[in-house]
Amino acid sequence: MESSNVNSLAVLIAARNEADVIADTIGSLRDAFPGASLWVADDASEDGTAEAAMAAGAKVVRRGRAHGKGGNMTACAEAMLSDPELPGYVLLCDGDLAASAGKLGPLVDAVKTGECDLAVAMFAKRVGGGFGFALGFSAWVIRKRCGADPEAPISGQRAMKLEVLREVLPFAPAYGMETGMTIDAVRAGYRLGEYEIDLAHKATGKTFKGFIHRFRQLIDFARVYVSRR
Repeated sequence: MESSNVNSLAVLIAARNEADVIADTIGSLRDAFPGASLWVADDASEDGTAEAAMAAGAKVVRRGRAHGKGGNMTACAEAMLSDPELPGYVLLCDGDLAASAGKLGPLVDAVKTGECDLAVAMFAKRVGGGFGFALGFSAWVIRKRCGADPEAPISGQRAMKLEVLREVLPFAPAYGMETGMTIDAVRAGYRLGEYEIDLAHKATGKTFKGFIHRFRQLIDFARVYVSRR
């Protein structure tokens, strides 16, 4: 039977075209979590993200074509689970956090102390974004499917025990990853906790590209709603 080191941590970082910030994100995480294994799920980036991540000391999981966040993070998680040195805890985060990634410690602490089983970061300051339709729809899907009422339903910054990660794999495809993860964890009896943290990231604004991004999110959230009936 596989066993885990209950005191160790693996960090899985979602990235696509983050070559300009991925090294800062990895460095900040390494400083905040000495000894943690750092994994980057590179979703077929075209700007050298994978090379920059490897140069910064992370293990990189990359496939030949883009599979979307959920698919690529699933592949990364499965690669981590095949490692003989399994961690006791797992932290998921996005590759564009840069130096603010080092502030994610409270999530890991909340899980380690037993405050909750799935700890999710709420951004202390809202940066960019649209009119909140995608955010609100994700929250509605979660309420309908498992009864939870999260404030940060699509936050990618999440900590959990290894057993919780196993329960929520495979992640829902593409942008449905976090919505599906929350539903699956709550349905399995795990406790959700949300923590406000002063984080920074690249946000999509009220631009054509931003609205296309949020439209794709809405489609993926709808797919989670159907698949979790």
